[in-house]
Amino acid sequence: MDFSARYVALGDSFTEGVGDDDPTRPNGVRGWADVVARQLAHSNEDFGYANLAIRGRKLRQIMAEQVDAAVALKPTLVTMYAGANDILRPKIDIDSLLEDYDAGIAKLSATGATVVLFTGFDARGSKVFSTMRGRTAIYNELLREIAENHGALLVDYWRFDEYYDVRMWAQDRMHMSTAGHVNMAKRVLDVLEHEHVLEVPELAPLPALNRSEAIRANARWVREFAGPWVVRRVRGTSSGDGLSPKYPALIRPV
Repeated sequence: MDFSARYVALGDSFTEGVGDDDPTRPNGVRGWADVVARQLAHSNEDFGYANLAIRGRKLRQIMAEQVDAAVALKPTLVTMYAGANDILRPKIDIDSLLEDYDAGIAKLSATGATVVLFTGFDARGSKVFSTMRGRTAIYNELLREIAENHGALLVDYWRFDEYYDVRMWAQDRMHMSTAGHVNMAKRVLDVLEHEHVLEVPELAPLPALNRSEAIRANARWVREFAGPWVVRRVRGTSSGDGLSPKYPALIRPV
């Protein structure tokens, strides 16, 4: 089907929708990009949506696998989030990495599409991920320059204080919860200056854990989530191995 408006979402687990479980959808997740697409389609019956993002993908993989595929779909809107999986690696050349990012954004901008980019989140509240704060700040500064040079819109995740609420995160503490994804959809639609009727789901009360309960909860998190994540890094495998994009071709959003 030939759509007059075509939104293509690129990236990793953030854009695929991990943390917002929905067994009725491909790969078992919904996510903010699906929500944004649905809202945009409300005002345009001739609207198509593709989501090429796959969890675990690093920036250069996204550039190699998704950018040309997106260009081939002749997008009018593109969102791109990439780099978080690189920042978490033991060694990284951020300057070289962002040069490749810039080349990818140049290709996308050349299509005439509106391009939307994201800064990385300021994880200063996390005892684990706050160690990457300096890297993320450097990444963000280079990304801001890329956005400015190519006329891209910017969703400034770094400044979104609402994500310091643990209820905005899934049990794995690495991906946004359903509430986090809906909130991100609102943030993206605001940047696009598109009216919407989204409401973030009501957040459950925060559990009051005593010290021993908190220790057990942290141990369970290490066992169920952090440990397997480290093992995959050591083995050179990814949570996205064997997965295909949710929507590799344009569809009417559902």
